[in-house]
Amino acid sequence: MRSLFVALALAVAPFQAFAADVAPAFSVRDLSNTTQTLAQYKGKVVLLNFWATFCGPCKVEMPHLQALYQELGPKGLVILGISMDDARFQAQVKPMVMGLRLTYPIIADPQGVVYSKYNPGKTMPFNVIVDTQGRIAHVHSGYNPGDEKTVRAEIEALLAKP
Repeated sequence: MRSLFVALALAVAPFQAFAADVAPAFSVRDLSNTTQTLAQYKGKVVLLNFWATFCGPCKVEMPHLQALYQELGPKGLVILGISMDDARFQAQVKPMVMGLRLTYPIIADPQGVVYSKYNPGKTMPFNVIVDTQGRIAHVHSGYNPGDEKTVRAEIEALLAKP
């Protein structure tokens, strides 16, 4: 009986990113008005970082992600920052990105085009690492100092795979 309830819960639950799942496709524009699709990065390791301007831990984590992007981007890492800010906070997205000097693409996703596929619970920060084959390799919810070392090690291991 318990397994029936678990099966029903899984059948009606919205998708949440889990390791080994194929990463859901998306096509959205970033703040530079460039179309970003997951498919265009096949063969690269992609970190999807879900955040919002009012999220304190997000603001602490993002400079670590920028450093990671600068160092490992030339080796095949792509970071896509996905702002989950709704219309009330959209005007704060660009100034925050500029203030943090982020150079990786940032997607404003107020309608939930991307986060509804990966992070329907709107957890922040929330990171999904997609491997070179388009599968979800790792998922991280929240941020604590030192988490960036774990994320770096996971990405480096994926980049080292043939």
